[in-house]
Amino acid sequence: MAAPASAATLTEVTNFGTNPSNLRMHLYVPDRVATRPAILVALHYCTGTGPVFYSNTQYASLADRYGYIVIYPTANRSSQCFDVYSPQALTRGGGSDPVGIRSMVSYVQQRYNADPGRVFATGTSSGAMMTNVMLGVYPDVFAAGAAFAGVPFTCFATTGGSEWNSQCANGQIVRTAQQWGDAVRNANPSYRGPWPRMQIWHGTNDDTLRYPNFDEQIKQWTNVHGLSQTPTYTDSPQANYTRTRYGGSGGMAPVEAISMQGTGHNLPVDAAQVIRFFGLDGTTPTTVPPTTAPPTTAPPTTAPPTTAPPTTAPPTTAPPTTVPPTTPPPSGACRVSYGVNAWNNGLVASVIITNSGSSTINGWSLGFTLPSGQTIISGWNATYSPTSGVVTARNMSYNPTIAPNGSQSIGFQATHTGNSGSPTSFTLNGTTCAIG
Repeated sequence: MAAPASAATLTEVTNFGTNPSNLRMHLYVPDRVATRPAILVALHYCTGTGPVFYSNTQYASLADRYGYIVIYPTANRSSQCFDVYSPQALTRGGGSDPVGIRSMVSYVQQRYNADPGRVFATGTSSGAMMTNVMLGVYPDVFAAGAAFAGVPFTCFATTGGSEWNSQCANGQIVRTAQQWGDAVRNANPSYRGPWPRMQIWHGTNDDTLRYPNFDEQIKQWTNVHGLSQTPTYTDSPQANYTRTRYGGSGGMAPVEAISMQGTGHNLPVDAAQVIRFFGLDGTTPTTVPPTTAPPTTAPPTTAPPTTAPPTTAPPTTAPPTTVPPTTPPPSGACRVSYGVNAWNNGLVASVIITNSGSSTINGWSLGFTLPSGQTIISGWNATYSPTSGVVTARNMSYNPTIAPNGSQSIGFQATHTGNSGSPTSFTLNGTTCAIG
């Protein structure tokens, strides 16, 4: 039997509340909503709009099935990027886009008797960055978020009004989990409630918001939840995907991260997996929404763009040009921490190189021997040659120095034939390093 046709349409709402940056608000209310409906804020990428994101994702069609309400904000600046960089946006109640989005949520809660405990945010690229921001400044409002190709909360902060932070975009802002977690806690110093759960998606070949931002987001949200960065569950839900869960093995773990091997910035959005993570796939619509609807605006008739990068491209990262020095650091002046997350025939290695000496290291190469059967297929923050056996990881052009007591985070993804063990020794510029 064919499903009945839906009469629900995307509608524009005006005068929804405080809106310092003049965002536009579009709303999708299905024909039948749950008794106390959940709210999903769906945030577009740079160059996009709310109506385009509505047309280009499945969140509305899934709302027809499960009875939640979807808010589609639209950024009102020439780049059509959300403000994830200004001091106002990164401060609770400070102004700019987050305040307008918070007003949209309040409007829907009041008008549709929505459940304040089931408000969620998701987005792609600029929208993914805004998802991190909304959960960072309003953890009491959002129960969970899902970020596709984003960066951690506060990573994109700039001065002078610039919309683009090249250092963050290129994956060069590497902080400890504690530092990232403190950024969220410091935005809400009096907050003592539960922290939002987070689902993180990223392609290993993302050349707009580079792959190290995936690990930095994991650091941030695991630390916010007081969790180890060692996953409690790892699997491969489909070919070339690695899924890790932290703080639980079930489908609604506090943090869930999906690494997409070989995928670039224009990554596919799996709306069904987002709705599953939010716990919205078990809702049965039981009520009809109010008969008085906000003013209607038809969805756009033009096709949405097929790419989602910002209008201002980040600078291209050239291959490393800094040659490691021939004089090695003093003996015992380096330490290497090496962690492995493995599954059936693959693994991800996270490596932290620490300069425990008193002099700056300018140009570095880390030598180690991979266990038999392991082959590197991609990496970040270093070049790796060869891809198996005795490997040398060399600095990129943007990270040649390691200050005294400073660290450099690198990593790679590899296949294995059964042995997912770690190298037994490391040398930095020819000198043996401590491990641990």
